[in-house]
Parts: sequence; C-alpha cells; structure tokens
Amino acid sequence: MRLWGVVVLVAGLVLPALAEDAATPAKNDYSIASNWLCLPGHEDACSANEDATIVEADGTLKSEKFRAARKAPIDCFYVYPTVSRDPSVNSDMLPGAEEMGVIAQQFARFASVCTTYAPLYRQFTLTALAARMSGRPMAAPADPMLGYHDVVDAWNYYLEHYNNGRGVVLIGHSQGSGVLNALIKNEIDGKPIQKQLVLAILGGTRLQVPAGKDVGGDFQHVALCHSDKDVGCVIAFASFRADAPPPTNSRFGKSAGPGLEAACVNPAALGGGSGDVHAYLASSGRAFGASVEPKPWAAGKTVATPFVSLPGMLTAECARNDVGTYLAITVHGDPADARVDNIPGDVVIAGQVQQDWGLHLIDMNLFMGNLVDIVKSEGKAYLNRH
Repeated sequence: MRLWGVVVLVAGLVLPALAEDAATPAKNDYSIASNWLCLPGHEDACSANEDATIVEADGTLKSEKFRAARKAPIDCFYVYPTVSRDPSVNSDMLPGAEEMGVIAQQFARFASVCTTYAPLYRQFTLTALAARMSGRPMAAPADPMLGYHDVVDAWNYYLEHYNNGRGVVLIGHSQGSGVLNALIKNEIDGKPIQKQLVLAILGGTRLQVPAGKDVGGDFQHVALCHSDKDVGCVIAFASFRADAPPPTNSRFGKSAGPGLEAACVNPAALGGGSGDVHAYLASSGRAFGASVEPKPWAAGKTVATPFVSLPGMLTAECARNDVGTYLAITVHGDPADARVDNIPGDVVIAGQVQQDWGLHLIDMNLFMGNLVDIVKSEGKAYLNRH
C-alpha cells in the first residue's frame, strides 16, 4: 500500500503501562540545543514564515503579517504527530523537512502568544506505520515507550532549566496527543505541577471521559474546557466533514469502554453549539504532503503567502452518531462567489477518500486562529489568578 504523503498520523496512540527495560537506548541530552525543534534564542523551526492571505468571499485578497511576541508571559510545549520518514521503527534525532514542516503548520503561530518549546523525540515512524497498516512485518521490534520517555526527559529538563515557575500550555496532535495524554496522566494530573498548567490542547485524538462528564476517564483532575477564561483545562477533538461523519471503522470518536466516550471540545465554541472556524490552511493545498491538486483560492488570483484564511466559510459543532462523538465541520461554499467552494484536507489513497480518517491531516490548521485566541485569553486568566 502506498502512503499518501509526507504525513500520515498515528491515530489514538495508546501507550502501555510504564515499565523499566534494560535494553532501553541511552537517554537524550536535552541540554543540547539541537535536540529541540523550537528553543528560545535560536533560529529554528519556530522561525517559519507564518504570513497569511485573507481570502474574502468576493475574491478580495488581504495580506496578514505574522509577528511573534517579544516577551510572551507564558510558555507553550509541543509534541508533534507522526511525521518521520526514517527507515527505522523509531526515528533518529536528526530533524528532516517533515519535522520542520509540521512545526510551521501546527505550532509556530503560537509564538504570537507564548514562548515556544518543541523537543525532538524518537517517535514511531511513518515507515513503521505503513508496515503496520499493510500487514507487513516490521524490520525491527518497536519500542513503544521510547518516544514517551524522550518527551518526559525533555519536559523535566524544561521544568528545571527553562520554566522558572511560568504557566505552560501543552499542545499535541495525534501521536503527539497520545504522548501528552500519558505525560499528563503520569506527571501532572493531581500533582503540584498541575497548578502551572494553563491549558492542554490535544488534537486528533480520542481522550476518554465518563459519558456526559468533564473529568474522569483518562484524567482525574484535569477537566474539559467550557470557556476561554477556564484555567488548567483540556481541549480535545477529532474533525470530520459534517456530510461525512465517522464510519464504523473510524479511527476517532469511539468509546474505550462502558460508560466512556471520546471528548469533543469545540475550539470554535467552547461553551457549546456551533461556531465560526478561524482556519489557517496551507496555501499550496498540500499540508503534510496530502495528494490534493491545488486550486486557486479565488478566481484569477494568486496567493503568495504560506497560509490562507477564509472568513465565514467554515463552522464547527460537536456531534454524535452511532460510532461516537466528533467535531463536525461544515463548509459554506458558494458557487456564485469568486472564492473556492471547498477545502482540501482529506486522507486520500489511490484516489479514494479514506472516511475513517476524517479531516485528521488538518485538525490543527482548521482551528489555529481559534486556538491562538484561546491560549491568549486563558493565559491572561491564568496570570490574573497567579
């Protein structure tokens, strides 16, 4: 089976119980700047060009320059999704274009509201994922805990050497969300450090909560967010087109057991209901290498910036079907106007949309503007309390 692009993401990564293994490789040294993709004071992946073009419904283009904060009052700590094309089961610690690219798509824009930290880690690779999905034996046994232990080491080094008691936002997607889920459970939930948690954003995952509840399940003390003034809460979601909800073989939205459900927190409407999606989509139409032929965002117009924003075109609302809970994305395209009528973002294999993945490739792009605003607002609320 041919993998469809630069990035296919490990959905619903489940980490086994922690165990010591004498064969575990040596730890990474996170005092070395090259073991970080983003580290303050360095020209790195978070220095990516985040400029955007606003494409209005009438086809008008407006430039939007990005500016990083000079002295952000809180930190953001990010764990990236499955992007490595290394031939091994676990990646090495040498960043490629794929690691740099995913930072630009999912994390660098947060530099406008927080100081950014993103460690490299020895993740489960695309190569291994392709083998697993096609039923081929892996070249070597996987170490499912290696990446997690790397992130724990990076987290502890960050706390000891960089944090200085500041509030921190945890941000992850897919495999990164799975790693952060375990980090929160094992290192933060119910522990003194929880008081420094401003917010956790877990995209492209299925965080488990008791049905109809905000806390319990995966986390015992970190509750779901309901307001951009909440502090220490979690946003978790998985996106699907409203007209293509999760099928029975969906990788997201499902319950992990009796009485549990996948959390759905809508970044476009934290209090519930439908809300306007403030997306920052890759202007090429090929975020993460998805095999989508790019189309003009507006008739007769060329977009020169890396990102586009489409005011009024997308709305989102948490929904439920027989499979589970999910975030339904409605596209309000109008054939009568000059703007494009749909967005790319589906997982496509051999020309066929894989409905079980939903809009997993662009989970974070879809809500980037909403999430940046939420981090800014909850950061202020955190600082007011502390």
